Amino acid sequence: VQLVESGGGSVQAGMSPTLSCVASGFADSNYCLGWFRQLPGKEREAVAAMSASNGRTYYGASAKGRFTISRDISNNTLILQMNSLKPEDTGMYYCAAAGSCSSLKGGQGRWGQGTQVTVS
Repeated sequence: VQLVESGGGSVQAGMSPTLSCVASGFADSNYCLGWFRQLPGKEREAVAAMSASNGRTYYGASAKGRFTISRDISNNTLILQMNSLKPEDTGMYYCAAAGSCSSLKGGQGRWGQGTQVTVS
């Protein structure tokens, strides 16, 4: 399994950038993809996840109402649309995959290298 994130960078507060993660190497559709983030001085937290088998989505408290997770199946890409970013959203954002969304929430699975998002 390989996960490659892109789309991070420096943005102004209020902007709505998109993060992408090209996910490859899965043997079947029984897995879960998701986004996590680690803010400066804080523990890693779950942002959003999506089951590859049924498309069900899950959101962390910080993401509800502002972030949307989706997939471009034809391009094996997981997408995180982030709206109205705030300086407190600054941190490293990671793409991850596990055999189930419960496993992913527990921190198991494979992780990408991460992409930095800086909001000023």
